[in-house]
Amino acid sequence: MTIQKGRAIHLLWLLVFPVLGFTYAYLNKPTGVVMDFGIVIDDVIPMIPIFVIPYIIWYVYILCYLIYFCFKDTRVYKHTLLTIVIGEIICFICYIFFQSTVARPSVEGNGMLLMLMQFIYGNDEPYNCLPSIHVLTTYAIMLASVHIRRKHIINAGFIQIMGVLIILSTLFTKQHVVVDAIVSILLVSVIYSAMVGLSIQYKLKIAKEKVALKTPIHKKGALR
Repeated sequence: MTIQKGRAIHLLWLLVFPVLGFTYAYLNKPTGVVMDFGIVIDDVIPMIPIFVIPYIIWYVYILCYLIYFCFKDTRVYKHTLLTIVIGEIICFICYIFFQSTVARPSVEGNGMLLMLMQFIYGNDEPYNCLPSIHVLTTYAIMLASVHIRRKHIINAGFIQIMGVLIILSTLFTKQHVVVDAIVSILLVSVIYSAMVGLSIQYKLKIAKEKVALKTPIHKKGALR
């Protein structure tokens, strides 16, 4: 019971997300020179309205799996959350100094999927693109899930499959370009690897200190 309560307290760290969200909204506007990092392949990628569904599922995907990580493996939860926070801070710095945009197609029609696309476009300006926070947070969950022990095979597969669909949705909804996604994936890989590396070093340090405390210290001259 105490352990579960302790983990529940860790969930309060999720309150950082509203702060990150407000920061994103504040920066989601053009400031001076705005760059377009689209490449040839982005012109070939079509807009596929059905991908707006995994794009929206992202909101639930991130929150639910962070909560899942918290109760399944607190260590992985901490690494993941810290990776996301550091990653988004780096994103914000990029948005301030290297503002980017994506050329969006016009969306017309009354179908449900098209209306959802219009809603997304109407509530999210075409800025703050490189790196992609959608991809950054999604890949952080995908990468971290590999380190969760004793997870159900169906759940493990769902995390990866839905993660891939969410990442693809950023391209097929024309919210991001390929470069945005690649940079986000590389950024998460570096940050999460650093988190794991620091954690291992810390554990080794603690282990050495425990061994040192258990090792008997002989008085000088006690042994000849």
